[in-house]
Amino acid sequence: MKRAIMHEALSDDVRKTILGFQRSEITEHHIYSRLSRSMKDSHNKKILKTISEDELGHYNFWKKHTGEDVKPDMLKIWRYFIIAKILGLTFGVKLMENGEKHAQAVYDMISKAVPGARAIEKDEDRHERELIGMIQEEKLKYVGSIVLGLNDALVELTGALAGFSFALQNAGTVALAGLITGVAAALSMGASEYLSTKSEGSSGKKSPGKASVYTTIAYMLTVLALVAPFLILNNVFLSLGITIFITIAVIFFFTFYISVAKGLSFKRRFTEMLVISLGVAGVSFVIGALIKVFLNISV
Repeated sequence: MKRAIMHEALSDDVRKTILGFQRSEITEHHIYSRLSRSMKDSHNKKILKTISEDELGHYNFWKKHTGEDVKPDMLKIWRYFIIAKILGLTFGVKLMENGEKHAQAVYDMISKAVPGARAIEKDEDRHERELIGMIQEEKLKYVGSIVLGLNDALVELTGALAGFSFALQNAGTVALAGLITGVAAALSMGASEYLSTKSEGSSGKKSPGKASVYTTIAYMLTVLALVAPFLILNNVFLSLGITIFITIAVIFFFTFYISVAKGLSFKRRFTEMLVISLGVAGVSFVIGALIKVFLNISV
């Protein structure tokens, strides 16, 4: 009888909002549960199972105030499960949690109808963040090596391709020069990362070999992406324009990835990397033009 009175006391807006909370909690319960079952690492498996049980507890807390069962969002379950498996567990989990932040005004409204709801929600959120921070993932351990390879490739090769474009003015020749430059730089960067990581000794947590491989692969993939337009198109300046667009897209995607996975500022890092990459490209383009004019070199 007491539960029935509690349910009837909720306004339509509050009930609708709480039912939305319930659906989010039961959906995330299933996401974490499914991820836990798919994990081979016992440490991560245990953490994900704990978070899954916490989410079910959240769901039951809200259910006490609505008296209704809510079905999970199956599309969301599959979407975040696939994102976590492809782009990494930490990224997938943090992306989902960032999307579930509720506005202060919403909590103000709920707290009036459900005393103690805000305090409970804050405690649960803090506990979740602590658990998510305990997830161990190799991809994040070597993210510094990936960033090193990707950033250097973007800055160096975008600038080189801009200079080659004006100096050589032939798409095939620019592609050849870009590939030679890129492959040599990738191998050099990989070797440097190996020696740098190895010099850290036992204090370093990374394997020098793996750090080198991550750096080299990140550099090589970026090289292929930036040179591709020159291999496909005959117009050298159209190819350069597409390469610059690819540069911006890669910076945007990877900065977003890092900002979510590491909890860093997206806007500041994106702006910084964009200015550096395009600034170097612009300077290199001017240098290529000056070399062509003053040395009178044609290909």
